[in-house]
Amino acid sequence: MTEKDSGNTSIPVGNPAAHAPGMPVVAVIGDGQLARMMQTAAIELGQSLRILAGAKDSSAAQVAADVVLGDYTNIDDLHRAVAGADVMTFDHEHVPTEHLRQLIAEGVNVQPGPDALVNAQDKLVMRKRLRELGAPVPPFLAIENVADAEGFFDAVDGQVCLKARRGGYDGKGVWFPETKDELAQLVEKLLGAGTALMAEKKVALVRELSAMVARTPSGVTQAWPVVESVQRNGVCAEAVAPAPNLSAELQDTTRALAQRIASELGVTGVLAVELFETLDVNGQPEIFVNELAMRPHNTGHWTQDGCVTSQFEQHLRAILDYPLGSTETLAPVTVMANVLGADTDPEQPMAERMLEVWRRYPQAKIHLYGKGHRPGRKIGHVNMVGEDAAQVRAAALASAHYLVHASWD
Repeated sequence: MTEKDSGNTSIPVGNPAAHAPGMPVVAVIGDGQLARMMQTAAIELGQSLRILAGAKDSSAAQVAADVVLGDYTNIDDLHRAVAGADVMTFDHEHVPTEHLRQLIAEGVNVQPGPDALVNAQDKLVMRKRLRELGAPVPPFLAIENVADAEGFFDAVDGQVCLKARRGGYDGKGVWFPETKDELAQLVEKLLGAGTALMAEKKVALVRELSAMVARTPSGVTQAWPVVESVQRNGVCAEAVAPAPNLSAELQDTTRALAQRIASELGVTGVLAVELFETLDVNGQPEIFVNELAMRPHNTGHWTQDGCVTSQFEQHLRAILDYPLGSTETLAPVTVMANVLGADTDPEQPMAERMLEVWRRYPQAKIHLYGKGHRPGRKIGHVNMVGEDAAQVRAAALASAHYLVHASWD
């Protein structure tokens, strides 16, 4: 790996020799587990990635041969990462929009582009755009001051969900104040700290769903089955595919909604449309869009082992404008269970925990991210496929539990 000096720091500038001649080079901005799993898919396609990473030991930097260390908010570091690449894509949505517009003006192939990506960066922009499209969204309001918040509290009978417009994931940046006074104090504190806010009506939730779709720059879309996303403490703990007890009609209309959103927003690559399922006044299932993610997504990890084409392979095919792969399932049910760091890391090494899981469940597909322990941290997931939904779910959850706690209890 060649290096250059920058002050007192030696910064790797990548490994141009790490790519097969004549095959696409994909520059991925971000160094987390999503980029790591894109690398796995790229290898099988004969492609290779260049990763813009924040650290040499990050999840993706551990497995990619061409790594540039840098800051995704720095345009010079972005230039180094995309030099000579066929396409630039992301494992998160936080690259400044102005940088993306500059890169496009310079001829860089950015997928997805900033006009689409801003809808995943700013929740208020996304809500307004979806409302323009006629997509189902809860009532919402930009919160510029305490009076805005108090007025909204009254308008929705106190059913308020307060959100940071930018950033926030896995339950962060979301608040559910129970009283008007609590809301007012929270808004004053957050606005005073420079946090841009919006509020929306809290949905009487039955469950959460996720509809994932891929779209190419030439406009072809392909959707996966809608899945149920089970959240614990604001973090996705399970994804069950396809969503149990979801009518064929709602499955079809929800997939079509995701495809329409992808097309109308000009999304390229993989899009996750996170959804709330609730009941209308007649007691019938009703869907609202919660959030958008324009990249592979936690609720799509099941596709690695339960689908003809994984979300990671499909993302690479989509951003390169290749023909999209089949999204047919390989079994009647697939369950993904996240491996989240316990409060205390067990003494038994993770490698030994994996052996114990495979002794009991040889069909378990374990995917680890190369991350050290931290309470609540996503360090991997387990996929289980089969025919009996209860058995598959029990096996997936038991396997993930053992990887977390080194115990079957």
